[in-house]
Amino acid sequence: MDNIRTIKAASCAANLLQFDPATTIIRMPEFEIIVGLARPTIYKRMKDDPTFPRPVPLSDSKSRGAPVGWVLGEVQEWVRKRIALRTEVTA
Repeated sequence: MDNIRTIKAASCAANLLQFDPATTIIRMPEFEIIVGLARPTIYKRMKDDPTFPRPVPLSDSKSRGAPVGWVLGEVQEWVRKRIALRTEVTA
């Protein structure tokens, strides 16, 4: 039975690797984990930091609370740039 779980887990991992980060939309819980920031800080960064990834509207609604997501590739690129800034400061 454990072997079946292992195969399912490997299958899920293989499917995740097939996603194209440039066209994969992530939602707030994943975004928070990847950038390492809390939701209030994310909204502050969206307002104040022009380099911060911009949300993608997921519906035609313009009302507050309308669903949004972020492009995974853009989020990963922002994180890479933050890491690069760290190495520039310490060098």
